[in-house]
Amino acid sequence: MPDDHLCHPELTTVHIAQGLLRAQVIKAKLEQAGVPVLLRYESIGLVMGVTVDGLGEVHVKVPSSYADEARLLIDDE
Repeated sequence: MPDDHLCHPELTTVHIAQGLLRAQVIKAKLEQAGVPVLLRYESIGLVMGVTVDGLGEVHVKVPSSYADEARLLIDDE
């Protein structure tokens, strides 16, 4: 993946999940609390079902102004 700051400078990665399912659960929790969320991942990990060498990583990204709140919500699990 390219450098996060180059693609979305206003977004901050608040969590890196292993697998899309876990990331979607986190996304739903954050959105329920009013936090906008973007999931960033390599599509080949989904197609191949591979979760090694970073292919299964899903970056949970939020606007920088929501980063602290998002981290607290994720850590609350």
